[in-house]
Amino acid sequence: MTGSTPDALRVGYVPGVIVSKWERVWAERFPERPLALVAVPQADQETAIHESRVDMCFVRLPIDRAKTHAIPLYEERPVAVIPTDHPISLYEEITLADLADERLQDATDLDALADTVALVAAVGGAAVMPQSLARLHHRRDLTYRPLTDAEPTAIALAWLIDNPNEAIEDFIGVVRGRTARSSRAPRTEPVAPQRNNKRPEAARKKQPAGRPRTAKRRGR
Repeated sequence: MTGSTPDALRVGYVPGVIVSKWERVWAERFPERPLALVAVPQADQETAIHESRVDMCFVRLPIDRAKTHAIPLYEERPVAVIPTDHPISLYEEITLADLADERLQDATDLDALADTVALVAAVGGAAVMPQSLARLHHRRDLTYRPLTDAEPTAIALAWLIDNPNEAIEDFIGVVRGRTARSSRAPRTEPVAPQRNNKRPEAARKKQPAGRPRTAKRRGR
């Protein structure tokens, strides 16, 4: 604390997480308290918290919960990024089986997805990643289709258990949608993740006439 001006609450966020709505509510509700938003690489999400580079961070689960609280917020639907002229782009949704004959590019390093999608554009195949990251790295020559049977990833708000910053409780209230008049709830209060409803199988786009569902893929 310097003089009468509170130190900024430093809130980190990994790529793909949109924090503007919470920033706006915070500014309206606590105009006297600065909020510093910090972009954090996916690989550094836990390090940033434990080294106190941020007070809180929007992270992708799982994380080590030994010294950290985490409130699950929502789940991200996985998608397959493919060239726009790929045969399976004709469908609204696909399954992992539809990718069985595809060259899957490595998308495990979420901080290097720009290179991954560039590789898909250059040599074909597909890459599986959270939908928010597919949007972040969108290219005109690529598209993506939701995967109905792949495991989603979860976004959570995390902070050190022993962090004494009282503004943490206020930010939790903003993220949880509490009104300005509502009372604070305990930090460890569980919150059920918001799940995206998957389309039923019957809701998939019908196969164009003349093309069997198991049509051979293009030659590579």
